Amino acid sequence: MNQYTEENILTLDWKEHIRMRPGMYIGKLGDGSTPDDGIYVLLKEVIDNSIDEYVMGYGKQIDVEIKGNKVTVRDYGRRIPLGKVVECVSKINTGGKYDSKAFKKSVGLNGVGTKAVNALSDYFLVRAIREGKSKEATFHQGEIKSESKIIKSDEEQGTILSFVPDETIFKEYEFRDEFIEQQLWNYAWLNAGLKIKYNNKIFHSKDGLLDLLNRKTSGEEVRYPIIHLKGEDIEIALTHGQHYGEQYYSFVNGQHTTQGGTHLNAFKEAIVKTLRDHFNKSFDPKDIRASIIGAISVRVEEPVFESQTKTKLGSNNIAPDGPTVRSFVNDFLTQQLDNFLHKHPDVAKELLKRIQQSERERKEIAGIKKLANQRAKSANLHNKKLRDCRIHYNDNTKVDNELKDRSSIFITEGDSASGSLTKARDVQSQAVFSLRGKPLNCYGMTKKVVYQNEEFNLLQHALNIEDGLEDLRYNRVIIATDADVDGMHIRLLLLTFFLQFFPDLVRENHLFILETPLFRVRDKQQTFYCYNEKEKQEAMKKLRGKPEITPLQRSR
Repeated sequence: MNQYTEENILTLDWKEHIRMRPGMYIGKLGDGSTPDDGIYVLLKEVIDNSIDEYVMGYGKQIDVEIKGNKVTVRDYGRRIPLGKVVECVSKINTGGKYDSKAFKKSVGLNGVGTKAVNALSDYFLVRAIREGKSKEATFHQGEIKSESKIIKSDEEQGTILSFVPDETIFKEYEFRDEFIEQQLWNYAWLNAGLKIKYNNKIFHSKDGLLDLLNRKTSGEEVRYPIIHLKGEDIEIALTHGQHYGEQYYSFVNGQHTTQGGTHLNAFKEAIVKTLRDHFNKSFDPKDIRASIIGAISVRVEEPVFESQTKTKLGSNNIAPDGPTVRSFVNDFLTQQLDNFLHKHPDVAKELLKRIQQSERERKEIAGIKKLANQRAKSANLHNKKLRDCRIHYNDNTKVDNELKDRSSIFITEGDSASGSLTKARDVQSQAVFSLRGKPLNCYGMTKKVVYQNEEFNLLQHALNIEDGLEDLRYNRVIIATDADVDGMHIRLLLLTFFLQFFPDLVRENHLFILETPLFRVRDKQQTFYCYNEKEKQEAMKKLRGKPEITPLQRSR
């Protein structure tokens, strides 16, 4: 029997706690292969401080340099008072952002971000230049290694922060330009006029969210010119495209809130209310928001996020004694969007046509949908097409979120492949759906085909995405076709299906492709599964002699 005594009670200092529980501060660790991996959160935490300086009116440029694994960020703001250089990066809950007069609407309020970067770095340097003087300090895993005296300096004022993520925490990581550049573009769009220099590339936006939507809709046909409205502490941009689904980009105090929050919910509600009132018609909200592409940015005093990584806003008020986020956003759109549509009747006319088109399509589908749902029910989906996982056995839709996060569904071609996967799967969290034949090429078709085509209708029922992703039954939807020509063709047809009718499934990172090995190389002691010719050759060298080589799929 385990004893629980005073000796079991531990007190960790700030560095130990961050290093022991890094996920609490920066989310998942990762290796740099996805944009929300920890190394990009470290970069964000450092840049956020420089952005806050710009928002307060100090410094018009930020320099970012990454050489190998070393990151350096230089701004030209007021930044850290020289006497507090060490404390501001190494003493928890220390910072200027607790003084609302200095930082009324900053991104970081908890005095944690830069300290987390310090604690999770093998090397960390901070250097502050103010009023012709400078001071610097270096750290290793949060422990101070050197601290200079305050000396004279002829450098332009600002702060320089350098760090190298700790390889004992971030395993075999690599910074990827595509994710960093997207991060920097977000900063540029949310801070019109700011110049960001990254490894000799310049990121600059003149028109903020208008530039963002112009880039996001590049190459896509939109129904009317982008509506761009700005007010005090709020900016919005919106248009409608030709795609299915809704597409939003939301920001708070310059932070990309990828999971939305109270401001995005208010934006969606306000669009519906404003357009209903403007056209004096009780349109279905789905018809108003169908094919919408929108962006919203708000600035909030003392924002409350649902995690340290700040991806979802939880605040209910714009300021401690101010209006609610909902009423603030609604009042702005009610006045400004309505005024815009009265001044631009050509835009209002095209917007109305788009809403009416969605309304017609929905009503046209209604009759087909009823018959399709009856066919899906009579097809005995769960016995013939879907081998479900145990977390869904008792209830087809309502599942604990933690269990749902672990769930996957493999989409296979034919009964033979589904039978093999069914035997090998984890029955607790992995389901298998069996396709019959090649899916229809649905490129350019309307959603009516989803209900007219039995395979597509059964697939959307298996995923439970008919009315959107809110009730998606599996966190990962995995296309598991063979690695031959036919399998690649089916894969492309399925990708077309999802991109055409359920693009949000792709945008929100729920769609995956199963990569299967092409060769098995083995001898009596070892077996290697190889995904390409290079890996096969390396396995043969390791085994030497004459290993057995078995092709597992026909060549691609």
